Amino acid sequence: MEVQTEQQLQDALSVRHDVFIKEQQVPQEIEIDEHDRIGSGTLHFVVYRGGVAVGAGRLRPYSPGISKVERVAIAKSERGTGLGRLLMLYMEETAKRQRNKGLKLNAQTHAQPFYEKLGYTPIGSVFVEAGIEHIAMEKSWTS
Repeated sequence: MEVQTEQQLQDALSVRHDVFIKEQQVPQEIEIDEHDRIGSGTLHFVVYRGGVAVGAGRLRPYSPGISKVERVAIAKSERGTGLGRLLMLYMEETAKRQRNKGLKLNAQTHAQPFYEKLGYTPIGSVFVEAGIEHIAMEKSWTS
């Protein structure tokens, strides 16, 4: 669901904290930034199962007609259940409703096959961000 309240945003940030800061040792000052507030122009998403936040992501304007998918995180207990795919499809539909022609993202290289199955194509070379290898990817559509 798209975040509407401060509590939902905090729930999304909690999932990201567990995945990126605790699990992957990404420094908090890199993980949390100026786009992590309601009203920043960035759309935040949170997924609940049984009333507990288990997934998060954000969609940020990048360039005319293009948005950037960022901070996609799924709780360890939910990985492999299809939840990440459902979250990405929901974010794509949201981008299409906003009249975007495509999306960009920077995938951790271990997640590249996941994004490729969703139709994203790698562009450029592998780079390191927060000590983790990433690859830029993009996806476009015609309607």
